[in-house]
Amino acid sequence: MSKSTIAKWALMGIAAAGVAWMAFHPRPRGPVTMGQAAPGFTLPQLPSGKLSLSQFKGQVVVVNFWATWCPPCIEETPSLEQFAAQMKPDGVTVIGVSVDENGQALQNFVQHFHISYPVARDPGAALANSYGTYKLPESYIIGRDGHVAEKIIGATNWTDPRMIAFVKSLTATTQASR
Repeated sequence: MSKSTIAKWALMGIAAAGVAWMAFHPRPRGPVTMGQAAPGFTLPQLPSGKLSLSQFKGQVVVVNFWATWCPPCIEETPSLEQFAAQMKPDGVTVIGVSVDENGQALQNFVQHFHISYPVARDPGAALANSYGTYKLPESYIIGRDGHVAEKIIGATNWTDPRMIAFVKSLTATTQASR
């Protein structure tokens, strides 16, 4: 065999291996976008047990990614707690997903701020990464149909009447469409 024939076969082999690799190793999913089905999850919950998104099927859910060491997260926490308490009777659940590595710091934070909504632990940020979260806090408002209705990057005032009206509109329209 000539050197050019060997080179052609080698090139074809490399190309075939590349095609096979791409076929069996799909690209990672991009960030979750509005209108897309929210990725399900099951994470450890504070103080114990497991927390799954599927537990809240049929509800409007706010998934809030945060950390105790994040100043905007600290700023946002009181209004998010107030929002969670106010919206619970309307079928809205807030789930805090902490990316903290330090479980004791997280527990202290939850106690200090009197957080009553469920808090899950994602210390390796695997779930945060699967949602495409890149800045804390970051929140996803998921409609009763399980699709992302809104994505909020950065701290927000959850007690703002416009926010409350928006989330209430999700509970009203999806209830009316059943």
